[in-house]
Amino acid sequence: MKRLKDIQLKVCGMRNSQNIKELYELRPNYMGLIFWEPSKRYVDPNTLIEVDPSVQLIGVFVNERIELILEKAINYHLSGVQLHGNESVEFCTKLKDLFLEKKLTIKIIKAFSVGDLFDFKPLQAYENSCDYFLFDTKGELPGGTGKTFSWELLSNYDLDTPYFLSGGISESHLEDLKLFFNNKASEKCVAIDINSKFEISPALKDIKQLKRFKTRLYQS
Repeated sequence: MKRLKDIQLKVCGMRNSQNIKELYELRPNYMGLIFWEPSKRYVDPNTLIEVDPSVQLIGVFVNERIELILEKAINYHLSGVQLHGNESVEFCTKLKDLFLEKKLTIKIIKAFSVGDLFDFKPLQAYENSCDYFLFDTKGELPGGTGKTFSWELLSNYDLDTPYFLSGGISESHLEDLKLFFNNKASEKCVAIDINSKFEISPALKDIKQLKRFKTRLYQS
C-alpha cells in the first residue's frame, strides 16, 4: 500500500509565463510542455519558459522527428520526454541511445491510451527503452481527453516499469485516489498527471485550485 504523500505530481499543459512562475511556487515534481502543434496548449518556438531546477520539465511529443525532440530537449532543458503517439520500440531505443551518446540524462516516458479491452502485454517490449509509462484515457486524438478510465484495469499490469496515472483527474477524484492507492493496481504508480480539469482556459491553470488539490492530496 502506498501513501498519497509519496506520490509525485505532474502538472501538464503549461505555457503562460506568469502562470508558470506561480506554479513553481507550488513545487510540483514535474511540469509538462506540449510541443504538438495541433494542441490548444502548444508551446511555439517563440515561447520563453523559465526554468526552476526544483521542478523537472517534461516535453510532450506526438510522432515527432528524433532530431526535433533532441533540439527541444536541449533548448528547454528538459528532464524527460513524453511520447504520446505511435512511437515504436525501435524509435524509443534510438532516442535513448542518442541521449546516451550526447551524455544527456533525459528520461523517456511512453504514453498509452487505455480502453476497456487494453492489453498490457505488448508494453513489455518497451521496458528496456523507456523509464516510465503513462496511462491516459483512450480518445479519438492523441493526448488527453479530460475523461478518466477505469483504474481497476491497472490490476492487470504486471510489468516492472513504473507509471504515471493520467486522464481527466480532478479534485472530485481525491477519494477515488485514496481507494486506488490502497489496492494492488497502484503498486507501480509513481506519479499523478493533471491538466485540463485545473484550467481557467487552455494552458492557463487555476493556481488556487491546484494548491487546494495538492494540499488535500498530501494530507490524506
